[in-house]
Amino acid sequence: MEIHIKTIPNEKFRVIGGIGDYWYDDEGILQIRVVELGDEFMEKSIAVHELIEEALTKRRGLPEPEIQLFDEYYSQRQKMGLVPEDAEPGHDPSAPYRNEHCFAESVEMGMFALAGASWKEYEDKINSI
Repeated sequence: MEIHIKTIPNEKFRVIGGIGDYWYDDEGILQIRVVELGDEFMEKSIAVHELIEEALTKRRGLPEPEIQLFDEYYSQRQKMGLVPEDAEPGHDPSAPYRNEHCFAESVEMGMFALAGASWKEYEDKINSI
């Protein structure tokens, strides 16, 4: 197993506005990208979220390209004003990876609780992107 995790500026994401992303490259290496937030703990929590979500969707047999297509579709709906701009695609009831996303988010929240970090500060930082 090989996993590459990098922080990148928001404008370099496959879907602009995302804070985390994952896919397998041509060599079969899991690539995880996390938005630069200027806070290592917050960035690592996003990486953990992406890793959990990927592991669970892969285990269920949900291919990453299907997730990417949904995210792109959702982004288009946001641009047309059909869903709020700050809504997360993984929370949408029609998201094919909703359960995995919500579980990964609960782990993220647990990390913040255990570390005594502010979830609100985290959300505010993400929403400011």
